[in-house]
Amino acid sequence: MLTALNQAFRTPDLRRKLLFTLGIIVVYRAGTHIPIPGVDYRAVQQCVSQASGSQGLFGLVNLFSGGALLQITIFALGILPYITASIILQLLTVVVPRLEALKKEGQAGTAKITQYTRYLAIALAVLQGTGLVATARSGALFSGCTAASQIVPDRAILTTVTMVLCITAGTALVMWFGELITDRGIGNGMSILMFISVAATAPSALWAIKKQGTLAGGWIAFGTVILVALAMVGLVVFVEQAQRRIPVQYAKRMVGRRSYGGTSTYIPVKVNQAGVVPVIFASSLLYVPSLVAQFSSGESGWKTWITQNLTKGDHPIYITAYFLLTVFFAFFYVAISFNPEEVADNMKRYGGFVPGIRAGRPTAEYLSYVLNRITWPGALYLGVIALVPTVALVAFGASQNFPFGGTSILIIVGVGLETVKQIESQLQQRNYEGFLR
Repeated sequence: MLTALNQAFRTPDLRRKLLFTLGIIVVYRAGTHIPIPGVDYRAVQQCVSQASGSQGLFGLVNLFSGGALLQITIFALGILPYITASIILQLLTVVVPRLEALKKEGQAGTAKITQYTRYLAIALAVLQGTGLVATARSGALFSGCTAASQIVPDRAILTTVTMVLCITAGTALVMWFGELITDRGIGNGMSILMFISVAATAPSALWAIKKQGTLAGGWIAFGTVILVALAMVGLVVFVEQAQRRIPVQYAKRMVGRRSYGGTSTYIPVKVNQAGVVPVIFASSLLYVPSLVAQFSSGESGWKTWITQNLTKGDHPIYITAYFLLTVFFAFFYVAISFNPEEVADNMKRYGGFVPGIRAGRPTAEYLSYVLNRITWPGALYLGVIALVPTVALVAFGASQNFPFGGTSILIIVGVGLETVKQIESQLQQRNYEGFLR
């Protein structure tokens, strides 16, 4: 990786792209520290310093915003509305015929779906920004903080509308930053911004664990977390790179006097085909009951049960539900993102077949069988990775502030690997000498 970066900085074109990407990242990180109008900055800092443990759903959003949510800055929502919109559009593509037809149109259809994603992201930003402002006004954003009710001192309608508009504009600006990195930078802009947001919270969380430690001034706990992180990075890299290669043979075709085809290739089926999406889905779904219970008034049986069983990360019911939901969403997402029948039809149309398997329906059944078999270890791996913060809660009392939790490590390693591959591919395009010298 260091060799690739060194060669990239020696190439003028790639050096400009890397410096442009770094400049966008600096501006993005600066925006995460600019508070929106109408917020008492001192009260926010007081509540942030008093906050400990998990912030529930707000902790998940705060992770994807690089710590900007709890600071209530212009980039408070970060890249999360765009991620949510992308996932929703991807799910709707399976059930809405119009979106499915656009997906098959190639680059023009993809551009139209991207435009719909932007519109949906802005709508979600308005909705989530309104919820954030209402939560901050009610004092529920920081439960247990004495100054929580003073975060938004002015309760006027104009002030509230201004705050929501600032948050929405910040989300639109973050989307623009991501597209600039994709077009004029090294590519993969949205993923890089998400990577920066997640990685930005790791140093402070690591130092918090060191300060909470009791043995050798906290350095033993600090070193243990670093060793666990290295082991997890190795495991995630191993699984993320693992794939099942299904061989495909293309028959020869005669077009006029020319012969085409006769080549051998393969279909790569990754062990973790779903990526980090199942962990995000499971986390979000588990936080919904606690969020409903938090805003409900009175004391009822269901509210007491949710408070006792679904708000504590180390509770057996919470752990079991989190693991099962992660496994379920892994199978669900793979089922909607990989269509064996469509792949089999495309292979049959171009004269391709799996050796030993008849083309058409038998090929689709074989692909479905392989996909189900390989998704099981991937789903169980995601479930184990997702429970790392729970182990940290028991061992270090770190809860969701554990810097190398399941979601964090998957994003950091996945985006890092993809970015290095893109840099290496661009280097190969510029340094390929060919057969003629």
